Amino acid sequence: MDTEAQPTERDRSSRPSGSETTTSEPAGPEDRSRFALVARVSSWVPGGRITLTLLVCLVFLLLLSTFVLRPFQIPSGSMEPGLRIGDRVLVNKLAYRFGAVPQRGDIVVFDGTGYFGHADYVKRVVGVGGDRVVCCDTEGRIQVNGRPVDESGFLYPGDSPSTAPFDVVVPGGTLFVLGDHRSDSSDSRDHLGSPGGGMIPVDDVIGRADWITWPFGHATRLHRPDAYARVPDAGRAGAHG
Repeated sequence: MDTEAQPTERDRSSRPSGSETTTSEPAGPEDRSRFALVARVSSWVPGGRITLTLLVCLVFLLLLSTFVLRPFQIPSGSMEPGLRIGDRVLVNKLAYRFGAVPQRGDIVVFDGTGYFGHADYVKRVVGVGGDRVVCCDTEGRIQVNGRPVDESGFLYPGDSPSTAPFDVVVPGGTLFVLGDHRSDSSDSRDHLGSPGGGMIPVDDVIGRADWITWPFGHATRLHRPDAYARVPDAGRAGAHG
């Protein structure tokens, strides 16, 4: 009887247990089609999959730069001390989409063609559509809708808010912009007699500068200052006083 039991035990032990058996599910039709497509496209591109991967990354970066974020190099000292010559900033191109509009204090990059010159510029928004912007009050401060603005937090040390007086009302759909380094900035003040009266159409704004990304030691997030928080809307009583 023992001789009949032994083969049975050997047969049983020779079979792999359920816990030791591993199975891999075959790729589905969609996976096979996807792999086949990648392989076919790779065969058409010199360099194969490596080149294809680089091309996909390049297209992604182009789409990102076109519709979402755009790098911008600061070309002059007009926005010192916050933005220095050679700083790289990231411009948020979605900041004023979906109903949002520029706010007083925002640093914006805009196309100055036909207004400032054939180039892109970076300035700070001081007045929006309907605002009355005046320089200067008895203490030398810029007033927006009758409210003095304390610009000491971002104005270049030693600069006055403006050496040239002005009193303007910003047309709807436009912006009045100034550089933080007033003595080294060509901005709305210098183009009051030019086409457009020195105002920048909101439609020509490329986006809002949100980050300094280079050099690393100067990298930071750019925030809207609190200096304009108490400025009343243009439609309030006394705004033009």
